[in-house]
Amino acid sequence: MKDFKIYLSIASVLLIVFLVAQYNKPPEISWTPTLYYGDKIPYGTFITYHQLGDIFPGAKVVKTNSSIYKEFHDNSVKSGNYLIIAKSIKITRIDFAELKKFVQAGNSVFMASFSFGGYLADSLKIKTGYELKNPTLNFTNSELKQDKEYKFRNDAAGLYFENFDTTKAVVLGMNNFGHSTFLSFKMGKGNLFITCTPLAFTNYSLLNNNNADYAAKALSYMPAAKIIYWDEYQNGDIEEDDSPLRVFFEHPQLQWAYYIALFSLVIFVLYEIKRRQRIIPIVEPLANSTLGFVTTVGQVYYEKRDNTNITQKKITYFLSHLRDEYHIKTNKLDQEFIEILAAKTGITHEFATELVNKILQLEKQRITDNELVNLNRLIEKFYTRSK
Repeated sequence: MKDFKIYLSIASVLLIVFLVAQYNKPPEISWTPTLYYGDKIPYGTFITYHQLGDIFPGAKVVKTNSSIYKEFHDNSVKSGNYLIIAKSIKITRIDFAELKKFVQAGNSVFMASFSFGGYLADSLKIKTGYELKNPTLNFTNSELKQDKEYKFRNDAAGLYFENFDTTKAVVLGMNNFGHSTFLSFKMGKGNLFITCTPLAFTNYSLLNNNNADYAAKALSYMPAAKIIYWDEYQNGDIEEDDSPLRVFFEHPQLQWAYYIALFSLVIFVLYEIKRRQRIIPIVEPLANSTLGFVTTVGQVYYEKRDNTNITQKKITYFLSHLRDEYHIKTNKLDQEFIEILAAKTGITHEFATELVNKILQLEKQRITDNELVNLNRLIEKFYTRSK
């Protein structure tokens, strides 16, 4: 046991050293485009989300995590600008109907995504394509257009609108190949803005060259508003985990260290249980005394020889069974009762007549052993034949 404690102490020290080393290890950079507002990785939107207050001074940023239909239909969203930056945006017919009402009332909706599906794409005839070469971006408005175009790295601006409803759309931005990348759709008093370059609004893009200016100008197409809604639903975002173990699960190395420590603890507990577990005594199960009880009661009735009492109890129990099981009134055992008994229980009319007559006969005389046996035989026969 002493040697085991020494080994356990050494293992604990090594585990602590491993945890400290892994915790202080520089994290690997993830280039996965999450577009999540809480991610500080290259393709997260942490900077854009926290700079909305500078782009729209005095505006309150509110996160929403329900479908567009639910948010707009339940009046959860008041007047303001609605912003969606997501990997994929798929809007149903009822979503689009509520969104259109919101825009027509004088509000603005801004969407940035790699792909657009559902009724939105069908209604606006949106279809995206991809440039084989790394393009640059710029605005079509002469007041916003820069002499030096906005250049993004790692093909962040590769997508463009291959097809869209040209009768309704206004092109606000294009790439250097002449393809549209930023569109506006007028709806009533408001506007719907759509761009297929969501990576232009990510941390990596905003910190390189002058690309932060592009994102600010694109978002500034939305008018000043008191509330800016940030949609989490379309991107599948979830709230940050407040669990104390979140540090372990954020880093793969710490996660494996946690699992190893937990597994080692389970092995230790099982080992100790095996060494120290007491012998469980054998407890004999309780004997079934039902048969003995029935035998004793039967013996008492047999020795007393009170056939009349036994007959009355059997008849009472039988009539109670008819009332409970078949809902037959037993206050009057006449011809009508016999017909009802035969109809509801499925026995023959002759057998029902014989059984009722036997009951009526035994209620008015002293009962012999043979008569009691015959009554019991008829009642058991009824239980067998009845449905």
